[in-house]
Amino acid sequence: MSGVFWSLLKVALALGYGVNLAAFLTWVERKQSAVIQDRIGANRADIFGFRALGLFHTMADALKMLTKEDFVPPQGVKLWHDLAPMVSLGFSLLCLAALPYGDHITVSGRHLSLQPLPLSAGALFVLAMLSVGVHGIVMAGWSSGSAYALLGGLRGAAQMISYEVAALSILAGPLFLYGTLDLAEAVRWQARTLFGFLPAWGIFVQPLAFLLFLTAGAAETKRAPFDLPEGEAEIVGYFVEYSGMKFGMFMMNDFIESVVLAGLATALFLGGWHFPGIDTLGLLGVAVFVAKMLLVLFLLMQIRWTLPRFRFDQLLNLGWKNLLPLSLLNFIATVWVVYWMRA
Repeated sequence: MSGVFWSLLKVALALGYGVNLAAFLTWVERKQSAVIQDRIGANRADIFGFRALGLFHTMADALKMLTKEDFVPPQGVKLWHDLAPMVSLGFSLLCLAALPYGDHITVSGRHLSLQPLPLSAGALFVLAMLSVGVHGIVMAGWSSGSAYALLGGLRGAAQMISYEVAALSILAGPLFLYGTLDLAEAVRWQARTLFGFLPAWGIFVQPLAFLLFLTAGAAETKRAPFDLPEGEAEIVGYFVEYSGMKFGMFMMNDFIESVVLAGLATALFLGGWHFPGIDTLGLLGVAVFVAKMLLVLFLLMQIRWTLPRFRFDQLLNLGWKNLLPLSLLNFIATVWVVYWMRA
């Protein structure tokens, strides 16, 4: 098996997994919210009388978006209006290829990495690609020719920049402890044990960073309680002038960002593909990684349907006055502990 073919196959599988999981999450969001609110949830759409717990609603959504009219407002700028959802979704999809889904497998005597894009600075690559998404949001608001859309775009820019700074500061602690920016190497570092029995996962050695990162990551996905760029109660959102599949791309982007957040949390805080007591997992490690991702996504859904929406001033205060100082204190404490242990 050639190296180029194997790399292309891994990237294609990662992108396919992310897109299909994002589509599945639209159903999960409906059913999980229904359980929380003591409702039945999505259960109307059926095929030949089979409802499949409401799964066909996802197919109905896709058909609806694909067949709706693609409308560009007369006062808008068509080129940038068309490009904005591509920018937001495209760079989020790139992040999926950098996640370390597994370690290595041996095929015909060759060691093949299960990470689609093995990068020595994978953590920085993912954060950088996520940060580009803000351009798509501002572009969508400006190119729509609507004051409401522009306000939503500016809100999204302020929110994402604030929490990207916080997220980078939060990850400085665990990455310094691991001594690498390579996500796969960070997972391998966590394979060791503490006190002879406790796995050295980031959630145990950096518990504060884990909680802060989940908060900052949830804010970067622009989903409740951090959905201020599209808060229906006070603003109509940066995609108010979008319809059809271009609107669907923005919606899918939020789910893809949630998947990326769950993947980063799994790699840096939950031991990645590592499972306590088992040294070599091979392809089974991919299943372990995915299972941990799904647990994080379940937690994010619980938060999304539990907490009320913040005011915008509360959102910015949380990022700049709480998460950022706490992340810097965590980094300083981590540096001193590592220095003391190596002295």
